[in-house]
Amino acid sequence: MKMIRAMIRPEKEAEVAAALERVGCGALTKWDVLGRGRQRGIQVGSAVYGELAKVSLMLVVSDEDVSKAVDAILKGARTGHPGDGRIFVSDVKASYTIRTGKADQ
Repeated sequence: MKMIRAMIRPEKEAEVAAALERVGCGALTKWDVLGRGRQRGIQVGSAVYGELAKVSLMLVVSDEDVSKAVDAILKGARTGHPGDGRIFVSDVKASYTIRTGKADQ
């Protein structure tokens, strides 16, 4: 299993969620966050915004579903402008269902 974390533009949230649903990876957790990437915020006129609003998505998928989930996020989130976001993929060693206490494979 792999955990995919993506930081995306808020206006792309619905598009990304729909793209993930279409490829069979609809289970996700999302929350609003503030942050900055390599560009260290943006400057609009004389105003500098050091942190930008983003949506953080987290989903856990089987190893064979990683490519299609990442592709769905890339296609749904891309605007072609700086600040489109990042995707992080990491290993999941274990997962447990709280209701049953059973480990998932």
